[in-house]
Amino acid sequence: MKLIYKAVKNNGEAVSGTREAVDRFALAREMHAEGLTLISAEAEETKTKKKISWSMDLFNRVKVKDLIIFASSLQAMLAAGLPLVRTLEIIERQLKNKRFKKVVAGLNEQINRGESLSKAMADYPNVFPLVFVAMVEAGEESGQLPQSIEIVRQQLAKSHDLQRKVTGAMIYPAVIVTVILAIGALMMIFLVPTLTTLFKEMEVKLPLSTRIVIATSDFAVAYYPYLAVLLVAAIIGVIKFVRTSRGQRFYSELFLRLPVISSIVKNLNSAITMRTISSLISSGVNLLEALAITGKVLQNPFYKEALFEAGPVVEKGGTLSSVFQAQENIYPILVGEMTEVGEETGDLAAMLLKGAVMFEEDVDQATKNLATIIEPVLMVLMGLAVAFFAISIIGPIYSLTNAL
Repeated sequence: MKLIYKAVKNNGEAVSGTREAVDRFALAREMHAEGLTLISAEAEETKTKKKISWSMDLFNRVKVKDLIIFASSLQAMLAAGLPLVRTLEIIERQLKNKRFKKVVAGLNEQINRGESLSKAMADYPNVFPLVFVAMVEAGEESGQLPQSIEIVRQQLAKSHDLQRKVTGAMIYPAVIVTVILAIGALMMIFLVPTLTTLFKEMEVKLPLSTRIVIATSDFAVAYYPYLAVLLVAAIIGVIKFVRTSRGQRFYSELFLRLPVISSIVKNLNSAITMRTISSLISSGVNLLEALAITGKVLQNPFYKEALFEAGPVVEKGGTLSSVFQAQENIYPILVGEMTEVGEETGDLAAMLLKGAVMFEEDVDQATKNLATIIEPVLMVLMGLAVAFFAISIIGPIYSLTNAL
């Protein structure tokens, strides 16, 4: 079939186009042999068909939480013995998300035409991640669909919970810093000029810190419309840069080098890697496909490349543990060691799951510690800012009062 793809070269340059391939996994292998890393691939006819139907649902996105609830309901009803078509009808009536309701109705139509659930899901790549489709397909082939759906539900729930905790730990300091900067800007534009007029009228000799504050205030008052435009432009520029492959590599490398943050990033990606591979193998997906799917699940380009490079190594008879051990700059040593033990004992899925649970606990504790560390640091910074302002502005005011 004809696939519309996006890929990245080894130098970070993004490329896109259309190619013929049996499926997305075959395309990923072909492109890897050419030195390219596949980012996304979608059937041409599927993309054309969805452009119209989803244009009205632009702001009605299907969230991970919706998928977790969908998987939970689907697993429970199938395990209870309800037919698939009947199950999807019930789920469709329960859904509040209009876009997701249309998707589930589309799944039901395709299943009534004789298609499998996994094939129907594959036609909605922007809703159902590859790991979901692959596990459902494995469950259909093994005759254990409810068990496979339960595994994918746990996978989605755990990954979502981890990312939510990390995001939450980052949002708190970002909000505090933004509020401090906003208050400082308002004071510079509206409060300081009033005090500056007083100082000029009294012809008082001002200390250096006060002169710095007044100069900064004068600059802000004179150019604040341009500064506001510049700030908005800078924010838009950063957002656009982050969305490029080069921007993703830059920020990913930055986070991998930052103290404290780097260990959280490594443990988070290690947990997602190990849990995803474990879940796929447990559902009956072969290791090569599991590596390709996991590479697409991960967001960090360095981890994507590591997983895509692992495919040919394993295909030639190499071990997965050797791949992790060769990537100790991004994967902790324990990842390779636990993988090696799993390969030696013949229970790779169970060992990977144990490792994932351990790294998940580390991330959970690290995010709590990060919040504990950041709070006093922010308090100290706020105290220093208030002290500087007090010395610079309030100090001369007291001097004036005493002079009078």
